[in-house]
Amino acid sequence: MVVKLQRPILVGGLGLSFSLWILQSWHHSIVQLSEIGLFSALAVGGGLWLFQKNRPQDSLEQLDGMVVDRATVESAIAKTEAVINQLAQEAENHTALAILREQVAQLLLELDRQEIKLAVTGGKSVGKSTLIQVLESSDWQETQQKVSFWETSPLFRETGENSDAAVLAELQQSDFVLFLTNGDLTDSEFQSLQQLKAANLPVILIFNKQDQYLADERASVLLSLKQRMPGNVVAIAASPIPQKVRKHETDGTVQEWLEQPAPDIQQLTQQLSEVLAQQARHLVWTTTARKAKLLKAEAKNLLNGTRRDRSTPIIEQYQWITAAAAFANPVPALDILATAAINAQMVIDLGNIYQQKFSLEQAQTVAGTMGSLMLKLGLVELSTKAVSTVLKSNAVTFVAGGLVQGVSAAYLTRVAGLSLVEYFEQQEVALDSGNNLNLEKLRQTVQNVFQRNQQISFLQAFVKQGVKRLSPEAQPEVVG
Repeated sequence: MVVKLQRPILVGGLGLSFSLWILQSWHHSIVQLSEIGLFSALAVGGGLWLFQKNRPQDSLEQLDGMVVDRATVESAIAKTEAVINQLAQEAENHTALAILREQVAQLLLELDRQEIKLAVTGGKSVGKSTLIQVLESSDWQETQQKVSFWETSPLFRETGENSDAAVLAELQQSDFVLFLTNGDLTDSEFQSLQQLKAANLPVILIFNKQDQYLADERASVLLSLKQRMPGNVVAIAASPIPQKVRKHETDGTVQEWLEQPAPDIQQLTQQLSEVLAQQARHLVWTTTARKAKLLKAEAKNLLNGTRRDRSTPIIEQYQWITAAAAFANPVPALDILATAAINAQMVIDLGNIYQQKFSLEQAQTVAGTMGSLMLKLGLVELSTKAVSTVLKSNAVTFVAGGLVQGVSAAYLTRVAGLSLVEYFEQQEVALDSGNNLNLEKLRQTVQNVFQRNQQISFLQAFVKQGVKRLSPEAQPEVVG
């Protein structure tokens, strides 16, 4: 449990030695530097370094990710509202619209909220409930603006409604998080803190039950916590261990009893007071901006779902068109993309759904780019080999060459269409045009989509469907 303290004297000595080496290497260029002057300078420099290293923090560090002005939050809310309006335009009867609009209206009211919401979280038995009771009953609470505390379910549970993911999602509704630990951070605790930081949640890391450690152990743990989580770390004892008290009477008898020491939360209340005094308004704005971002993501997911429902039939239409063309006119595998698998008209149609307007020339450029990416990634060869393997395993011999080409062309067209859809979904809503492609992101998207569509069960079903469509029996009868 004990973490070795850094040796400032040793480090300082190494620093002085390094300085001596540097100065010695420059001695030909240094003129008239006396021995006393040299060692005086080194001593002063080393002393200043040690002072800076061990100097206590005089002021509260600016919390990470804090929103500094109201206009930023209002802009975030406006962007969220724009996505909701777009959803209403494309799916005017969507069942979620009323709730989404109500939540946007609530965000505007949140901007002027006075109450600060503090969440207390951590693993099991770290003292969450006790700390809340101590804070709510302390004199400190009476001197503050309106503050409410709430305790989360314990972290680090594997499954259930109170899983870590559910707790972390719930925490995003709070303005500030008090994260409790009873010792040096475990990997799970560190990962949770990193997730809170990524979610733009201000956190104070609290080392509780410090009274249960020896003085040197306590210092080691606190130092380790500050090294792993620079910034806001405090040590407390919300419910100190009872102390044995012994009293010797004049008649020689001895009385013993246990006394409960007062909670040691001074570091925490001092830091909380500074946060609330200096940054209360910014805490509310940051929370509102975070809620706006989450609401925007929810609305965008619903919008993407609506658009994907419209995109799927288009992709399926073009995949079978290209399959028929490749089946009727088989070409070498490496030419499939150039002739059939990527169709500029499909790019235009999908772009229209996602409000990315392509001219025919731009669509052809996108089609060519997709084809080039697939060739470079080796997807053409892989898909042809996979389709051939499935066909052989199903004992299909019907015009084998053309059938392989046709099903492969359909498969690659499907991958291309799904890749474009996924790429468009990652973009901001209502882009002006689609001619500025991020090739690296597009390449990664194509690769991911291809890998997800490589499952043997999917390939078997897809090949079966392709064979059914391309076989002569599937052709419609011509009525004379």
